Amino acid sequence: MDLKKLNIGYLPYSNNFQQPGDKRRFVYYANKRNLKFEIADPSKDYDLVILSQSADLSVWHKYDLGGAKVVYDLIDSYLSIPRNEIKGRLRGIAKYVAGKSKYLKINQWKAIEEMCIRADAVICSTKEQAEDIRPFCKNVHEILDVHSSLQNKIKTDYEASNVFNIVWEGIADNIYSFDSLKPVFAQIEEKYEIALHFVTDLSYLKYSGKFGKTYTKDRLEGLCKRVYLYEWNEFMCSQIISSCDLAIIPIDLSNPLVRGKPENKLLLFWRMGVPVITSATPAYERAMQRAGLKMTCNDNNDWFNLLNKYITSQEDREYSAIAGKRVADENYSEETVLRNWDKVFDSIF
Repeated sequence: MDLKKLNIGYLPYSNNFQQPGDKRRFVYYANKRNLKFEIADPSKDYDLVILSQSADLSVWHKYDLGGAKVVYDLIDSYLSIPRNEIKGRLRGIAKYVAGKSKYLKINQWKAIEEMCIRADAVICSTKEQAEDIRPFCKNVHEILDVHSSLQNKIKTDYEASNVFNIVWEGIADNIYSFDSLKPVFAQIEEKYEIALHFVTDLSYLKYSGKFGKTYTKDRLEGLCKRVYLYEWNEFMCSQIISSCDLAIIPIDLSNPLVRGKPENKLLLFWRMGVPVITSATPAYERAMQRAGLKMTCNDNNDWFNLLNKYITSQEDREYSAIAGKRVADENYSEETVLRNWDKVFDSIF
């Protein structure tokens, strides 16, 4: 099937396609394959509809105009959340109140399951997520993000200065995962001069992306003596990250939604030539094993020991960065990701 001849609708995260979930996933693929598409409208006929995770499931799970094929890009592990979790029980109501759902779907798990049943193919990002989806859709594909636009600078110098610089990049709402590391940073600061660098949004909306404006600098207070905040910028991102000595990715391992995240952020740092210490999520463990590295943490004792090791050893920092970059470049290349998208569409036409 020649996709260029199809009438394609895509439901994005943002109408200007500037959100990472657009730029690093279907929009990137469409641009590379010279595909034309419009923002999907459920009242219109399409040959193919691609729904991002922001799609209104109360509408799209019933979409059946013109025999369209539907692909659902479900990149987070919502189906792994225990059914008795309070926040999970309220998610459907919150989406309706925030205007993200036209119709009230109280049971968000059921809404996702129904969307997977309707879809001709579902895209996810981890093995665990694929297993959760298969009872509702057999045609499941694992696809990670493309980070080509962020690789403006690659680290090559692994000598640290008197102040050891540690960096994190991501969505500001996830900074809460650093709270549990405050005792670790306090211990580390008894031995070394360190600085934490955050590349993220300067403010964010805490509830449903609609309410509760929070200033990121307020969430960073008390982490350590030196904390620096940079507004996320595509062109400066790699400049800031590659100038630091080490990246870290703390994850709340007790939270199944964040514990189920893929290795995208780890690969982003590796592609920039930066050594990385992470929490021991399944995806990060697999990627580290592939690189022959042991840089994941299950508790604060692990974090202290690994930080101590990599702060003191330029050789270990350089070795791990080179090993990680090799794995990212060879096993998670842009062309590999594009071929995976090709396979999705080949499977439904």
